[in-house]
Amino acid sequence: MPRSFRTPRIALTASASLVSLALLATACGRGAGPEAAGAEAAASGPVTLTYWSSSAGAQQTADAFNKTHPDFQVRFSAVPGGPDGAAKLANAVKGGNAPDIATMDYSALPEFASGGNLEDLSATSGELVSAKFPEAVQSLVKLGGRTWAVPFDVTPLELFYRKDIFEKHGVAVPRTWEEYQAAGEKINRADPSVRITNFGGGDPALLAGLAWQAGARWYGTEGDRWKVAIDDPASRKVAGYWNGLMASGVASKTPLWGEGEAKERSSGQVATVIGAAWTAGTLLANYPDLKGKWGIAPLPTWDGKPATGMYGGTSYIVPKGSKQTKAAAEFIRWVTTEPEAIKARLSSLKAPSSALPANPAMRAEAAKLFDASYFEGQDPYALAGEAAGTVLPGWTWGPVQLQVNAAQGAAGADLVKSLSEGQSAAEKAVRSRGLTLAP
Repeated sequence: MPRSFRTPRIALTASASLVSLALLATACGRGAGPEAAGAEAAASGPVTLTYWSSSAGAQQTADAFNKTHPDFQVRFSAVPGGPDGAAKLANAVKGGNAPDIATMDYSALPEFASGGNLEDLSATSGELVSAKFPEAVQSLVKLGGRTWAVPFDVTPLELFYRKDIFEKHGVAVPRTWEEYQAAGEKINRADPSVRITNFGGGDPALLAGLAWQAGARWYGTEGDRWKVAIDDPASRKVAGYWNGLMASGVASKTPLWGEGEAKERSSGQVATVIGAAWTAGTLLANYPDLKGKWGIAPLPTWDGKPATGMYGGTSYIVPKGSKQTKAAAEFIRWVTTEPEAIKARLSSLKAPSSALPANPAMRAEAAKLFDASYFEGQDPYALAGEAAGTVLPGWTWGPVQLQVNAAQGAAGADLVKSLSEGQSAAEKAVRSRGLTLAP
């Protein structure tokens, strides 16, 4: 996940004809699969593809592809993640020197697509996405009846909790947010040095995922007009809840992703972590001495019924201007659906990864390469897979989320203020791009 939410200087433009990308119709692309890509390569000799990503293991994945695909040659370059990487890619598109393949956060896709910076993948990857990926993830890469990316991972929110702390204080694993608050209050009364978790700003994506779980829909369309509902009742309920926990001292105001957060986790000053599928690997890598002390449970819900949102996530795109779209689609198909691809990536990593492949068929291979003994009897991949099945469908990101991230990141620990700032930033950015807002 990106740790900086500075406003990136991205050269994105929009026209009225591109507003239709906002429509959340389901694409019905006609696939041009690996046979077409192979024929393209055979007709003109080996195809060279350029590939940019900040993902760990991307080089090894490209190397494995090259060894098994003699008609292709993928040349990988590491680039920054987050806003810096997005800015670099946008500038490359503008300058006519963009790669053939890149990875991109789901939240940035609508902005790049509506700005004319992506190739339409409906013909080459539309059928693949429809057939191989869950509905909740499809809505993140299909916009305006077209397919603009292929999912890499799915990132369901989950609850990671300190089993030893819960047992010490006689607290059951909470199933609802009401029970979660009660658990935090009981633990904090017994030991004021321990808070239920930290949520002091620093990562707007977590607030978005929790609002998603609560039924919020931050973006939508009405005809050719964008609807922005970041500061809606469902999101305000979530923000108010967490502001209340921080105000009472039950939750820590320590910002996410900083040194303070790491200290609180390592010293047992927080009893839970609100994380995603990838959090299991983060805990294993960063807190090896806490082996056996962490448990994994479904995210508490507002009504007790299974439901979750997503926290981050990455997709594969073909930037505008690529002359090798069919060959790029074959690499993307391989890297997102072939077990050998996930094996090549994970086997090369120095730190463990628990990123959950969006394609369910890839998960068994990924699970084989993760040391589940850290969680003593729990299978992080199986649990994350179950959580992925409860991700509420229908969420989509808007055309200005990068600006919203910047505004919300600057709002600090006040999550209600974060929503208000995000709403204002979104409305201003939509208008500045020549788009129309629905009332």
